[in-house]
Amino acid sequence: MEQRIEQVLFASRWLLAPIYMGLSLALAGLVVKFFQELFHVLPVILSTSETDLVLLVLALVDISLVASLIVMVMLSGYENFVSKIDVEGAEKKIGWMGKLDSGTLKIKVAASIVAISSIHLLRVFMDLQEIGNTKLLWYVIFHMTFVVSALLLGYLDKIAFAAHREEKQATERPAAQPRYAASNDLQQFPLHGGTL
Repeated sequence: MEQRIEQVLFASRWLLAPIYMGLSLALAGLVVKFFQELFHVLPVILSTSETDLVLLVLALVDISLVASLIVMVMLSGYENFVSKIDVEGAEKKIGWMGKLDSGTLKIKVAASIVAISSIHLLRVFMDLQEIGNTKLLWYVIFHMTFVVSALLLGYLDKIAFAAHREEKQATERPAAQPRYAASNDLQQFPLHGGTL
């Protein structure tokens, strides 16, 4: 009975797979939104003011950051909690594949949120005339909250998992080839007929 319950619990991790598939649909929606924003400005790009163009570029950068965050959560979450991704050459094409544990993933997500918040804050500063001081203050407070939260996550992760990661890296690192000492080299080739 206990073994069957454990098997059911272990198999229930596959319930996460549809969630990650749903994230891929959200990614497709962001792609559509990205090109929608781009196509709106292309016909009038010559008559668009510099400020409006910068705001549009920041909006596109914002979408790309959110899309990158979705890819990172989707692939790393699937690999950490569901099953290893067995796609040929995946780890060569994406450097962080197989290297992000749940703790590192949280830090990456927090850093991405800080970057997205920075883009939003920059867009707000580019359009100060339409935003009140109180609203601007709240934007800054929220951004600093994200920054402090990311720093705390990094610090707590370092305390909790640093020793484990160093031990894992030490076991995965290939043993260094031994080097012959200079004295051993001289012993192998003794001098004949006195000193130099």
